[in-house]
Amino acid sequence: MTFSVLLQSIISGMLVGGVYALIGIGLTIIFGVMRVINFAHGDIMMVGMYLTFFLFTLLGIDPFVSVLITMPLMFLFGALMQKVFINRVLSALPQNQILLTIGLGLIMSNSAMLAFTSDYKILTTSYSSSSYSLGGISISQPLLISFLITCAITVGLYWFLMRTDTGQAIRATAQDREAAQLMGINVKWMSILSFGIGSAMAGTAGALIAPTYYIFPQVGSAFTLKAFVITVLGGMGSIIGATLGGIIIGLVESVSAVTISSEWKDVVVFAIFLLVLLIKPSGLMGKSRL
Repeated sequence: MTFSVLLQSIISGMLVGGVYALIGIGLTIIFGVMRVINFAHGDIMMVGMYLTFFLFTLLGIDPFVSVLITMPLMFLFGALMQKVFINRVLSALPQNQILLTIGLGLIMSNSAMLAFTSDYKILTTSYSSSSYSLGGISISQPLLISFLITCAITVGLYWFLMRTDTGQAIRATAQDREAAQLMGINVKWMSILSFGIGSAMAGTAGALIAPTYYIFPQVGSAFTLKAFVITVLGGMGSIIGATLGGIIIGLVESVSAVTISSEWKDVVVFAIFLLVLLIKPSGLMGKSRL
């Protein structure tokens, strides 16, 4: 293996890892505020992928432009889901919350199968196979655009949480729900808002990855697992940790696929994941709050 091939895999891994980070950030926000383990997270992403696919095939809207439509629609979808279903089990046992989110995920995936069949769908654009050449290194155009959009969204979200009154209210709710309520913060609204934001992040990640990934009803399960690995690896509740975790997972997958084998990349990811937990159980950032 030449150095250029290794460098190529590192760059590709970082670009994919950026989108992975967006998935992990969404799950981190939901867990940080509500302490709910959302096993339907990947299926929410799947809904975003199908939404992007049909916006492109039926209306001709570019996948990356469709983010402007997908993000608010997925926010409303997540907020409605929280209001109607998740809100009812916030004070229930954790296993009840897990069973509910698993059930919601199954409803979404099976509904997609009934509506669109289990056939794989491919979103092909004029630039799907395009790439930029930089010093002999080929950089995928759709992956680069996805990464840049992800960076912009992540920076915007971080600014929102750190600099706005609503963002500070979300962080206060994540740190101490009862104390936030005593200070006059509407914690029920913060929960709805947080689940909506988390769902918007997952749906947006689906929109960004749709041009480079197969779309099918069961695609969410693999990304749910990735989201949990990213969230725990970075540190539960840490947005910076989720970003770092996503990029690490993307890098490990890409480099191990080139140096070892594509069949072994998931094994390497989970081996590193377990190693980090053995050395630092709290995750890389060692935080449990936003």
